Amino acid sequence: MTAFTPDLSGFRRAGALAAAALAAVALGVVPGARAEAAGDTLPLGDANLTEVRASRTLAEGVTLTRIERGSEPAPADQINTTTRGPWVVNVLTIDPHQARGHLKATYGPNLSQVEKTTDLVRASGALAGVNAAFFTFTASQLYPGDPVGLGLYDSKLLSEPISDPAEANFVVDANSNRALMGKLSWSGSVRNRQTEATLPLEFINHPPVVPAGCAALADQTQCTLPGDVVRFTPEFASSTPSGVGMEVVLDRLGCVVRTSTTRGTALAAGQTSLQATGRDTTALLNVTSQGCVEQTSTLTDQKGEELPVRPGLFGVTGRYPLTADGQIVVPAGSGSFFARNPRTIAGTTRDGKIVLATIDGRQTTSVGTTMDETAAVAQAFGLYDGINLDGGGSTTMSVEGALVNHPSGSERAVGDALVYVNGPYRSGN
Repeated sequence: MTAFTPDLSGFRRAGALAAAALAAVALGVVPGARAEAAGDTLPLGDANLTEVRASRTLAEGVTLTRIERGSEPAPADQINTTTRGPWVVNVLTIDPHQARGHLKATYGPNLSQVEKTTDLVRASGALAGVNAAFFTFTASQLYPGDPVGLGLYDSKLLSEPISDPAEANFVVDANSNRALMGKLSWSGSVRNRQTEATLPLEFINHPPVVPAGCAALADQTQCTLPGDVVRFTPEFASSTPSGVGMEVVLDRLGCVVRTSTTRGTALAAGQTSLQATGRDTTALLNVTSQGCVEQTSTLTDQKGEELPVRPGLFGVTGRYPLTADGQIVVPAGSGSFFARNPRTIAGTTRDGKIVLATIDGRQTTSVGTTMDETAAVAQAFGLYDGINLDGGGSTTMSVEGALVNHPSGSERAVGDALVYVNGPYRSGN
């Protein structure tokens, strides 16, 4: 599947973003906004539908637009099939040639838990934001906020991109506000500096799986089935996942602080740990038993070229590119994911504008879009490159911590968000 810009040199400049206060916006027409029939209407439903747009300049170079297409509520039993809508779309557009500020990704107190987008916007001092990456979500999980794919926050790779061909990544450099969209790959390893014994890493900050055939073995070194080898950082949670297996805690220099025959511990600042299950526990012991180790972690683009992870680099995971080089590239598909749902879109226009948009769905007042319809909307927005972020009940747009869109159901807590912050980027903020 063709994705987006293949390497870092293909970053499209988005310039500096907005620097003035944004007013909280209700679902109705914004006071002072300009309401008008749209000239270039959205490619949704019947051609003769009424479409009204209410736009407001929130700051120099920053515009919030609400689009209402279709004027009558949909019958509840026709939400997935009607050609009459209605559709409600909110679009935040940042013109880098006029605006100041920066775009970044942010999460809550730790990576493993969830927070509402409105709270993430408030906590980061952001002016606006949308929900971002796909995450574990299941309420019964101990770590519901664990990203399902890329999680890159201010040069810290806290979750690796996955090999699923559906995954597409959105990466932004907050220093320059240039964006990269495409499919990244990752490789990691741990190597003993003295013996040069090397062990591949499989995940970052993702609970390892104990082989089913060895689940009853308290001593995983007796297991003959392959398990997982995972690197954990203090950002993951207050403690690492507990259970059978092996855990080795390392200091800043990669030297062993302690080794445990069970998993689960608190990490101090600067420490990392390596967890292993199954027969990989023995391999981990062999690599860490003498001297200190070094860990490698490499992101590569679609051409296999390294993407340097430097301060100010942020990245989240989406599912399917929508447009690439101005063309629709979303694949054909079926099932609930491809049916009409609320959607969150991120992308850039050919002239470098950044667009963050939400489409309300699963409601008689806004029916949502299929994947094909979502891609058509992205193209209508002029997205040269566009990506489908987490949607459904997660779809949320917030301005100054207030809801702009109307989520399906109550606002859902999510794993992370893309937020627009007033002023230049400073590492650590």
